[in-house]
Amino acid sequence: MRTFFDYLGGSAFLAWQAFREALLPPYFLGLFVVQLHTIGVLSLVLTVIAGFFAGMVVALQGAHELERFGALLYIGPTVARSMVREAGPVMTALLVGGKVGAGITAELGAMRVTEQVDALRVIGANSVKYLVVPRLLAGVVAFPLLTIIANAVGVVGGLLVALFQYRLDATLYWNTVFDFTTFQDYFSGFAKSIVFGFLVALAGCYQGLSFTGGSVELGRATTATVVVIGIAVLVADFLLTQCFFLL
Repeated sequence: MRTFFDYLGGSAFLAWQAFREALLPPYFLGLFVVQLHTIGVLSLVLTVIAGFFAGMVVALQGAHELERFGALLYIGPTVARSMVREAGPVMTALLVGGKVGAGITAELGAMRVTEQVDALRVIGANSVKYLVVPRLLAGVVAFPLLTIIANAVGVVGGLLVALFQYRLDATLYWNTVFDFTTFQDYFSGFAKSIVFGFLVALAGCYQGLSFTGGSVELGRATTATVVVIGIAVLVADFLLTQCFFLL
């Protein structure tokens, strides 16, 4: 329990430092762009593949249940609402987040091993502003964009299942998607992805900057980051879902 609360307190303090430093000049726009490329662009292929097959799986599962009640024509909104509310944000956070978080921990941990973080402090540079803020901002911006792509690709994957396996009309599919998917569905998934992106980047940065030891410990810290991200995303998803259903 002591370790757990130490981790929560350290992460919260790092988040507060990053928020404060993000509001104060100077602003390292170039570092933000680099991290946006690393987190977003380099994760695009994984997002597309995962989103496409997630949409197909949701379509298969949904169609199997809907067919029992003679409501197969509603497979479109079933896929769309499942993707935009849950599958898209959570899948992106778990798959891409594990990759991104582990990469951040490994990068910052290696900088600590080679004393680059200490060198920044010696020359008077703020390590939080230089190392943490660009990654947090990039996570907050990149994950919603990746989630939107995963949602779109997932709906297209569901369309292919509806067309070729269940012989539904494409126009009917899209009409039901637009008719039965509400603004709250899109908003809840988008808001979740922002929170997930922040949690992923924060976990990676905290693990990397608080890391001590050598190469063996760095491997363990990287693995621990993936576990922490998975738990944090699932807990946050439950709490956010409760909040959105109360609205």
